[in-house]
Amino acid sequence: MGLILWLVIGGVIGWLASIIMRTDAQQGILLNIVVGIVGAFIGGLIFSGGSINNTSLNLYSFLVSLLGAVILLAIVNLFRRGSVR
Repeated sequence: MGLILWLVIGGVIGWLASIIMRTDAQQGILLNIVVGIVGAFIGGLIFSGGSINNTSLNLYSFLVSLLGAVILLAIVNLFRRGSVR
């Protein structure tokens, strides 16, 4: 059940991050899931002092994951286009 929850929440976070960064038309659902999960990992590393998966699912962890996904898409846009949108 935990894996399914990771995929669903990762997909939602990746989708919201792609809307914020205006890359939604370029990504499919699979890439949204990957961006959401990797973004949650990045956000956890940055904001939780290097330890991830310590907290339960709450608004703070959702926002940290979303911010990590936005940071990931900004880095990808920087290397792909040479500028962050």
